[in-house]
Amino acid sequence: QDRAAEKRHFVNSGVACAPFAVIEAEADLAKIDAALLPGILKTSRLGYDGKGQVRVADRAALADAWRELKQVPCVLEKRLPLRHELSVIVARGADGTVVQLPVQQNLHRDGILAVTQVPAPDVAPETQQCAVESARRLAQEMSYLGVLCVEFFVLQDGSLVANEMAPRPHNSGHYSIDACDVSQFELQVRCMAGLPLPAPRLHSSAVMLNLLGDLWFDEHGQERTPPWNDVLALPGAHLHLYGKAGARRSRKMGHLTITGTDAAGARAVASQAAALLGLPSF
Repeated sequence: QDRAAEKRHFVNSGVACAPFAVIEAEADLAKIDAALLPGILKTSRLGYDGKGQVRVADRAALADAWRELKQVPCVLEKRLPLRHELSVIVARGADGTVVQLPVQQNLHRDGILAVTQVPAPDVAPETQQCAVESARRLAQEMSYLGVLCVEFFVLQDGSLVANEMAPRPHNSGHYSIDACDVSQFELQVRCMAGLPLPAPRLHSSAVMLNLLGDLWFDEHGQERTPPWNDVLALPGAHLHLYGKAGARRSRKMGHLTITGTDAAGARAVASQAAALLGLPSF
């Protein structure tokens, strides 16, 4: 819930993250190291799905952004050249047992998760192993109980930095309902109930498409029902709608997971589904 505390936990746990500075008062603006600019100013609290974030190019823009964010405590992060985004979901029991789901490669649009692919197609095995070890360490260092998601960036030079944590089942792990023998939700129940934590196994390659409320409106802004029959006719299609009362643009309404015997096949069918729904290619 607090980005400043989160960053300190990364540092104290020996997990690399983007260079940052905490801004709590106007005097802090003058102390900012020029090396942190250009950067992204984020509110310490209540920021998610791209909310509470402003890109800043220089000191003047930083001061303007802090005022725009109502001068609440913020974290300034240096902007880094990104190659890929990924996440690791771990589950830690009260006895210290830790298991994890496979590494997930993610694509965000406008700060909101759009696509998750498992196995991660573009991430080197050693990078995946580093991400898993870092996520496990972060959970262990705070004696965490339950399911925890850690999001990472792979930089252009191949190095790995932690972005943020979500102490709960996470959007990027929803595919596990259909593609793993133990889902992230079952892992959460097992943690809470003190039950054994088996290592989840990926039995199908998967691509998950996040379904936002925009799909429920045509190009004229008129409400419509997305073409679910066409989507569900595709092989390996698993549609999950969350039963929300009404659709709003950018509101998460559900997700579609495409499973397949191999990653290429799952991606090909997921691309068909995206085209049917009018989603951008990936």
